[in-house]
Amino acid sequence: MSGTDIVDDLEAELDELEGVLAGLAPDDWMRPSAAAGWAVVDVVLHLAQTDEAVPATLHGEPWATDWRRYGKHVDEAMAAMVRAEPAEPAEIFQRWRTARRDSVAALRAADPREPVRWVTSSLKPPTLATTRLAEHWAHDLDITGPLGIDYPDTMRLRHIAWLGHRTLPYALRLSGQPAHDVYCQLTAPGGSLWRFGDPAAASAIIGNAGAFCRVGARRLAPADSGLRTRGPHADAALQVLRNYAVG
Repeated sequence: MSGTDIVDDLEAELDELEGVLAGLAPDDWMRPSAAAGWAVVDVVLHLAQTDEAVPATLHGEPWATDWRRYGKHVDEAMAAMVRAEPAEPAEIFQRWRTARRDSVAALRAADPREPVRWVTSSLKPPTLATTRLAEHWAHDLDITGPLGIDYPDTMRLRHIAWLGHRTLPYALRLSGQPAHDVYCQLTAPGGSLWRFGDPAAASAIIGNAGAFCRVGARRLAPADSGLRTRGPHADAALQVLRNYAVG
């Protein structure tokens, strides 16, 4: 998949989220999201802050290390950043709308071959766009689920599924396990099959692409996913699956 494809799909995901947010009632913004401890307005503020960071990091500005001023660990720092900048929902919505457009424009203009620093990793811009799509999609679920808003899976999930598979070796090593080849055969929202990895691998994960992406986003437990595993290392891979931002 090309860098243009992923930025187009990222923009489409952001368009869909903007439509959801534009239709929220005032009280909806203050309701709890599925992100622990955050209301809907907090989730959107987090997305605004991180979208603002995309042009900064692509332009060589120091955002990628600034987050450490807020905490030693990424999740701790992101939560502290949200607490540091409370505002009214309308202001946060406009802030995100501006940030997300600037983010997409910066990704389109970036040299796709030139890695940049993002949080704890070095990523090429197309991979950065993929991680942004994965994060927005996960938080889209955090917003729409508790509000009872339908948010169907789309073919854009292929990027997120690719990221989950691409980072499985890293996830296994991070958990102290050897990195083994794992083949993934996933049923796309349209019914076609997405295949990642070597079909001859001894281990495989098979099933619904949306479930695979939700497990990687930590929005669904592996035991509840309906995903099937085969071979000596597939269960371990499914347990550690996560849509990491790694190069």
